Amino acid sequence: MRKITALFAAAFCLGLAAPAPASSGKSNVGTVLSKIDVKYIKNKPEQTIGKPMVVEFWATWCPPCRASIPHLNEIYKKFKDKGLVVVGITDEDDNVVEKFMKQVPMDYAVAQDKGDDWGKQFGIKGIPHAMLVDKSGKIVWEGHPMELQEKEIEKIL
Repeated sequence: MRKITALFAAAFCLGLAAPAPASSGKSNVGTVLSKIDVKYIKNKPEQTIGKPMVVEFWATWCPPCRASIPHLNEIYKKFKDKGLVVVGITDEDDNVVEKFMKQVPMDYAVAQDKGDDWGKQFGIKGIPHAMLVDKSGKIVWEGHPMELQEKEIEKIL
């Protein structure tokens, strides 16, 4: 019985450490974004229309989301001077997110979508989920943020 319990515990831990699938019920590639209507908690961009963007859906309680934050920080630092906007969107309360950001630095814009209207609009079923948006507002790539390659970003700059 101990072996079964230990095996189950190990499998459970591995499941938490592995990236969750960043999937949606439908592909959003080709969809054009309208203005991002969310409440900004940190680093509100001056504008998002006409800007290349990474839009990511995430949560503080999500281990794969937390693991992708350094990657998104690196992307933002490398490409912000070329006009890239990175927005992390969560449906969590401000105080939860602000407390989290004191422990885990997030250099890019962080926003709240309390009713998860944006996530629902795009059919997001799993987090983290990122979308790469070109200057015309069209989604050109989506998936797990750790899979976002610099070459994809360079194409839209």
